[in-house]
Amino acid sequence: MLDIKMYDSKDEMAWCPGCGNYSILPAIKEALAELELKPHQVVVASGIGQAAKLPHYINTNGFNGLHGRAVPPASGIKIANKDLKVIIHSGDGDSYGEGGNHLMHGIRRNVDITHFVHDNQVYGLTKGQGSPTTAEGQKTSMQLDGVRIQQLSPLALAVSLDCSFVARSFSGNKKHLISIMKEAINHKGYALVDILQPCVIFNQVNTFKWYKDNVYYLDESYDPTDKIAAFQKALEWEEGIPLGVIYKKEKPTYIDQIPYLAEGPSLVDRQWKPAEAEKYMKDFL
Repeated sequence: MLDIKMYDSKDEMAWCPGCGNYSILPAIKEALAELELKPHQVVVASGIGQAAKLPHYINTNGFNGLHGRAVPPASGIKIANKDLKVIIHSGDGDSYGEGGNHLMHGIRRNVDITHFVHDNQVYGLTKGQGSPTTAEGQKTSMQLDGVRIQQLSPLALAVSLDCSFVARSFSGNKKHLISIMKEAINHKGYALVDILQPCVIFNQVNTFKWYKDNVYYLDESYDPTDKIAAFQKALEWEEGIPLGVIYKKEKPTYIDQIPYLAEGPSLVDRQWKPAEAEKYMKDFL
């Protein structure tokens, strides 16, 4: 195992005291250390939001982009350099709201990236309005009479799209979170992990205690390769929220399906000469 201190950043953290992100950050550091992935081998990408600040707080390669737009640059990074481990950290508003279209098509392409969603069921950075995962009827700082839109089930959406790895964990159980993170990072294909985490300022409903009282853990009798069972499990919420690997399927990645990407070195390692571009320019002359 590598020294976890090599992932420490000198940037001052701007998360609220008590935020679930404070548990997620050391978990991803420990997961990388246990996998013996050095900082230069990893890229952490994000959009905008509280969760999306994580690339600033970890010593790896990082990309901080536009709200909801973490998947396209992360995909491009992986396609250009297939030797890198590419990890997205984003929030539920960022990934399931603004970035919902990119999430869906990233799953369809099955780019080999890992997507961790810090799901606190509100838009934390912009002062607590309802996000796609806020419960219908729940009152927020903006929806004073309650959210009037049906709550999104992101994992059911992912399973329906045949996402190759779908899981959920909880920031309040570090051991379980690290285990899920390691399995997701090692998975070859698009891996989506929904991480339940409290927003102690703007969500007084889905608190640490609420999550702890409502989650349960999938045991060894559960088969994550059964898609029908996985879809049913992903829809569970009111009677208990399942944690663990919901669905898993081995299938070709985006790079595997394109011979000139799959064969030979990564694009960043290929030697190109300006003269080679002339044959592609003839059609424009």
